[in-house]
Amino acid sequence: MIVYGSSMSPFVRKVLMFAAEKGIEIELKAHGLQSTDPEFREASPFGLMPGFRDGDFAISDSSAIVAYLEAIKPEPALIPAEPRSRARAIWWDEVADTVFTNCMRKMFFNRVVSPMFLKKPGNLAEADHAQANELPPLIDFLEERIPESGFLVDDRLTLADIAMVQPFVNFGHVGCAIDAVRHPKVSAYLAAIHARPSLASWIKREQAFFEKVRQETK
Repeated sequence: MIVYGSSMSPFVRKVLMFAAEKGIEIELKAHGLQSTDPEFREASPFGLMPGFRDGDFAISDSSAIVAYLEAIKPEPALIPAEPRSRARAIWWDEVADTVFTNCMRKMFFNRVVSPMFLKKPGNLAEADHAQANELPPLIDFLEERIPESGFLVDDRLTLADIAMVQPFVNFGHVGCAIDAVRHPKVSAYLAAIHARPSLASWIKREQAFFEKVRQETK
């Protein structure tokens, strides 16, 4: 199985973590946004990450990909079967992929992607506004809803958690740390799930990349 894209995309990283938690071996083939590579475009006609291939089957969109992985390897179940739990897991997945990631994109694109990869100045005013005005209420929202178990649905790891923690990896890359005093539940939640082997190795690789860039630009 192949995933096309970059682990710096929260959507790609979500698929990589989901597959690892399933025990599914998957290869990451590096492609940037809007790559014109024919193999990538067959899997992702609109050029969006991630693309995915399993033999002669190709598809894109992280939620579609994890649904496929869940179907071909039901255990361990990361998308609950019980109707209400399944609905909650899918809802959290959608909230992470839209509301939280839209806020993250304004910060990560303008501070990292545009200047570093596109060689164009980012809109720093938009990034600063998102950090100061959009992100705090989102973290407040999450702080109020993390159960004592430390998992969003069914007191165990599900797609809900795998999706929700991804934007926060990118927040960390732009130097936006969570205040553990103001948001102790969110801080502990992220620390625990980011430390899982299925995700920690990708975070370390990305951190090493940014550290290398910083050293080269000194």
